[in-house]
Amino acid sequence: MNSKIEIDLSSQKPVYKQLIQSVHDLIDSNKIKEGDYLPSMNELSAELEISKETVKKAYSILRDEEIIESAHGKGFFVTNKGKNTRILLLFDKISSYKQVLYSSFAANIGDNAEITIRLHNQDISVFEHFVEENLDRFDYYLVTSHFSLQPEIQKRALKILRKIPNRKLILLDRYMEELPGNFGSVYQDFENDIYDGLSQGAEALRKFKKLNVISMPGSLYAPLIEKGIKKFCDQNNIGLEIHKIINPDKIQKQEVYLILNSQLDSELIELVRIAKMKGCKIGKDIGIISYNESPINEIILDGLTTLSTDFRQMGELAAKMITDKPFRKTRCNFRLIRRNSF
Repeated sequence: MNSKIEIDLSSQKPVYKQLIQSVHDLIDSNKIKEGDYLPSMNELSAELEISKETVKKAYSILRDEEIIESAHGKGFFVTNKGKNTRILLLFDKISSYKQVLYSSFAANIGDNAEITIRLHNQDISVFEHFVEENLDRFDYYLVTSHFSLQPEIQKRALKILRKIPNRKLILLDRYMEELPGNFGSVYQDFENDIYDGLSQGAEALRKFKKLNVISMPGSLYAPLIEKGIKKFCDQNNIGLEIHKIINPDKIQKQEVYLILNSQLDSELIELVRIAKMKGCKIGKDIGIISYNESPINEIILDGLTTLSTDFRQMGELAAKMITDKPFRKTRCNFRLIRRNSF
């Protein structure tokens, strides 16, 4: 009997743990299913040239996990009763929109999922530690692969991600073209998304004198986003100025201000303070748009207009990749959400 169970006798990992992982992998990939029989302990020990005691230990643990059960006179078969889907979310940070993503994912993944969250804070060494520490411990790894765009950091990130089997890996929010394989991805396209989002408000933008972009330090993808904004403004004959600091003298009526940082950062507070000091009515005298949607935007400024990826959709699509298969690479919806501030 060819069991499809595989081990590597040269590996440092204990053989019984390899047996357990191999059975889990075969179940996850539907190569063996509920009701299928496994080889007897004697058959498997002979096939893999390992001791019967090693097989017995692995089968005993799988039975304790309620993954397999024994039938008198027939051997061991797959039950999968106790199989919860173990999912590791490796987020770069927690923010209001990441909370939306997580809540949507958790709502769509079902009741038989155990979700663990770790934050790598865009620190490549921390990320590497989390991956190394948790290899083979989870059924799926969902990663927001936000790291410095410096070539050496990106090369290191790719090397780490390759350690995660493609069938278990889903990249969220950012797609890495250099990473080979049939992994899953639900992502935003920073340059093209901002172009498409601004195009949805092109008619309203033309009523203002100029689009001002407040692009403060802290955004990894500001250069890509700015490139998309410049392309849009050039093609639509809309004036553009990009600011790296907020200068009160630059806050003028009949102009629009797009803030690329989080909607609760000090830049938004400072901009609103200056506008009110100058007697500007927000939404009429000046327009304000923030980058990335959050539930609180319905309240801020009696409704804050945003340009944003649909993070709720991102969480839902990621969950469906796990529950329904197959993995695929999907660009998330991105849109302009018009409210009173613009």
